Amino acid sequence: MSRSSRLLFTAALAAPLAGLALAGCATTPNSGATAALTPPPAAAQPSTGSSNYGLFLAGESALQDGRAEDASRYFSRAAEGSADLSPADRALIREKAFETAVMAGEIERAVTLVPAADVPVGAAPQRLARLVKTVDAFSAGRNKEAHEIITGPGGGVAFAGGLVLLRPWVAAAAGDVDASLSTTEAPGPRLTRLSALEGQALLLERAKRYDEAEKDYKILTGNAQLGALYAGSYGAFLERRGRPKDAAELYGEILKRAPNDRDMKRAFARASTGKRAPPMMTLKQGAAKALTAAAELALVNKQINEGEVYLRLALKLDPVRDEAWVLLGDIRASSDQHDSARDAYGHVAAASPNWSQARQRIVSSYQAQGDNETALKLARDLIKAQPDDRDALIAEADLLRATNRYGEAVTVLDKIIAAGPSNGDWALYFERGTSLDRAGRWPEAEKDLLKALTLQPDEPDVLNYLGYSWVVRGEKLQQAMNMLQKAFQAQPQSGEIADSLGWAYYSMGDYKTAVQRLERAVSLSPVSPEITDHLGDAYWRAGRKTEAQYQWSRVLTLQPTEELKTSAQQKLSSGLMAPVAAATRS
Repeated sequence: MSRSSRLLFTAALAAPLAGLALAGCATTPNSGATAALTPPPAAAQPSTGSSNYGLFLAGESALQDGRAEDASRYFSRAAEGSADLSPADRALIREKAFETAVMAGEIERAVTLVPAADVPVGAAPQRLARLVKTVDAFSAGRNKEAHEIITGPGGGVAFAGGLVLLRPWVAAAAGDVDASLSTTEAPGPRLTRLSALEGQALLLERAKRYDEAEKDYKILTGNAQLGALYAGSYGAFLERRGRPKDAAELYGEILKRAPNDRDMKRAFARASTGKRAPPMMTLKQGAAKALTAAAELALVNKQINEGEVYLRLALKLDPVRDEAWVLLGDIRASSDQHDSARDAYGHVAAASPNWSQARQRIVSSYQAQGDNETALKLARDLIKAQPDDRDALIAEADLLRATNRYGEAVTVLDKIIAAGPSNGDWALYFERGTSLDRAGRWPEAEKDLLKALTLQPDEPDVLNYLGYSWVVRGEKLQQAMNMLQKAFQAQPQSGEIADSLGWAYYSMGDYKTAVQRLERAVSLSPVSPEITDHLGDAYWRAGRKTEAQYQWSRVLTLQPTEELKTSAQQKLSSGLMAPVAAATRS
């Protein structure tokens, strides 16, 4: 599968990176590292905060925030001034300086900080040291030295994935062909074993053992769940073997399942027209690919710091490895280090096939910071450069929706749907339907929402939006109720869906059940002014007027829209004196 597809696969398997604390480097032997460093007496700590203890704490804080460069600087300064500390404290500070130097991409400096052989450290720092020294020697062309280092003694699970995947490439560079092509199954999780098998296939091709390489590729692509990940690699092999028709057939099978995979489309076009096949990787490029795979696997397992280490080492071997830069940017963006993230994304060259993907990530970083205007400008600049880039057009439509420019969003979505390879993308019809609704074009919106529901009958978001829309319009109430119950069963923890269901009961006059449902909705989304307002209305109709007034008062504290604020103030003044007119959800 393409680079971008592999990155999407990683994102799908991993829990969202955002919100994950970078809680101590994976190489730290002691979970209570901060406590292990004995602080000097209070009187001895300078007010400037530049004591070793203060620098250590600053480094820990920076590491927790995902600021590897700052953490490296703090720990390095602490290490420089650690002569008067105990041997144990000096070792700990130096170890931290070493680890964060790697995470900051300062590999040459990290080599100078590798823990000395006579300094007692945990197994994890020792294995990281072996990995770093191996990559440093390999990148400098000292291949036999690199092979000796990586095959040296030392066990444990820390960095096992990276060492397993890197070792065959180092062996090949050192001339140990037998070791590089060992058919012994790699230890560890299944994804590590599959990545090792892909590396073996690439090395078998380099050794001109083509039949064995193809056998490995067929095993990889034959995997029912993960085979698509390796289609790009197998297809490139087929192209190099002078079999472009076979490669095109393979790419075509992937496109049947993922018609918008742009890298597969690019590969299919290349193979179909007989253009030059992708070249074989150099040994350093192959090693960098292996370390990037190790990073992806670490991120899947929420080992964020370990993943960052692998990416930095991969970039030491291959500074233009696009997917490594993109993944590094994703890690930084997940900890709200958006300037650093954009710097990483910016390393993807304009001539690269992955440039558009990196630019879209930059757009997203501005959107995450709430700077929608800058994001929209950059998205439109990207579309000018690549007018047919579907993902860029989708990003533009999303930004127009985020800035309440729904009519313009509809125009963009019209273009995307008209140009689509199939009519099977329910999400596009859903987005256009909701945009049409908010642009005041309900009949057209309803058609799109029904189309989305036809394509994806069990999709909770579509069931909820269409069902709620019917409720607030007083249309098809029983059908809407059935749809909202189905949506709630699928996502019982959604405050918005619980609110829609409660409002459906309210609209049908079942105020007792409405209160129960809306109380749950508020418990799930306690800071939503709209849901809180709905609960107030339900309390009033159920005869619980004091509680209703309390909820309407809460609405005023939850940053409501001006319309909702005025409505809540009026109800606090005079209650619900007439039959309720359901407010349209914003």
